Amino acid sequence: MVNRKIAVITGGHAFDVIGFHDLFRSLQGCDCYVQPLEDWSADLADNSKRYDVVVFYNMHTVAPQDAPGGRRTRKAIDALGEGPGIVVLHHGILAFKADPVWDAIVGMQDRTINDYSHDEKLTVHIADRDHAITRGLADFTITDETYDFRDVEGPDSHVLLTVQHPNTMSTQAWTRSYRQVRVLNLILGHDNQAYANGTFRTLLRRGILWCAGQDVID
Repeated sequence: MVNRKIAVITGGHAFDVIGFHDLFRSLQGCDCYVQPLEDWSADLADNSKRYDVVVFYNMHTVAPQDAPGGRRTRKAIDALGEGPGIVVLHHGILAFKADPVWDAIVGMQDRTINDYSHDEKLTVHIADRDHAITRGLADFTITDETYDFRDVEGPDSHVLLTVQHPNTMSTQAWTRSYRQVRVLNLILGHDNQAYANGTFRTLLRRGILWCAGQDVID
């Protein structure tokens, strides 16, 4: 298997560093390079050549031009969709509030969060058992943080995972296209309780590889 090169973007939110790095080191077929937003945006000229997928795990809620990296970050976000595939992971969904580019990537124009809750036990349902990311997987349980805001709507978002829980939106993973690339949005993934979950790791790995253009994934 050819290893895919993956940029993993952080910043704007604390996380379990050891658990997070262990997660991304465990993903077979993925060479993952964890880096702050401003370092990734500074490398704009070579991003499309260096990486197959960009995973956003940052939560800068200001506009990209006001986040670390300033105008370079704005240009880097505006350039998305013509090179690497895109994964938006957990609190990355909440990044860049009211930015039209991020709204289009995520597929949600209103990302106003009503509430959140830690350490919730979730029973996750596989909504599409034929997709390359979820094929062969069974429903599973995971302990994670939940977000209560409007659910994903519209024909452009393809739902992969759902839950029924009073403290969270129903949809937990969905795919989209943005310009010329594949996008996976995955709500799960707050801390090591999720990182260490075997099914979560499988979903994340498959999602990254699918966004890199693979339709057949072990």
